[in-house]
Amino acid sequence: MNNPTPQPDRPQPRRPSPQVPSGSVRASDAEREAVVELLRIASVEGRLTFAELTERTEAAYGAVTRGELEKITADLPGVGAPGAEPAPALQTRRFTAVMGDARERIVGRIEEELNALSVMGSVVLDLRDAQVPRGEVSIVATAVMGDVKIIVPDGVEVRMGGYAVMGDRRVRTRRPEPGHTVPVVHVRAQSVMGDIEIVDDEHHAPIRRAFTTWWEDRRSRP
Repeated sequence: MNNPTPQPDRPQPRRPSPQVPSGSVRASDAEREAVVELLRIASVEGRLTFAELTERTEAAYGAVTRGELEKITADLPGVGAPGAEPAPALQTRRFTAVMGDARERIVGRIEEELNALSVMGSVVLDLRDAQVPRGEVSIVATAVMGDVKIIVPDGVEVRMGGYAVMGDRRVRTRRPEPGHTVPVVHVRAQSVMGDIEIVDDEHHAPIRRAFTTWWEDRRSRP
């Protein structure tokens, strides 16, 4: 009796892999950097404030999928689209308080160095609504027996130099992640028996920010 000739195993048909939606594909570092560059260009065109630029830049670096990156730029047109009208250039670049108070919420376009001088007074500069085309702001802050406070958006990098003689100069901001390209605020602090402080939104109004975060989280719940 003849034994049957063994037949080679037939390859099993490969099942097609399920299609992953484009928005669910994990984003690469190069794609994140490309979105950050688009945000920078949008800022140059006057479409984003300083606070919006830093907030979206931080979100871009924290994005996991392509869909999350697309949401960050969903309301921005393509590069060079018509209709871009930058805010008028800031005309006043020197802010002074002598035995008094000066509070300025800057909304213009910052292209040159700012100066803040306090002599037995108080100067507060809020940069969150300004437009910063170059992504950098330079400030000379001088406090003589007075106070200077500069409010910056969350997520910026602050680089402070200068001196303090019987005074104080300090930065209270959340440090950005190393290697991330974020907006920069350069401060040359000169304090003589005075106080110079750089704070971000998180440290400027922590209670208000905590309430806002709680309220937004509550509204997002089903």
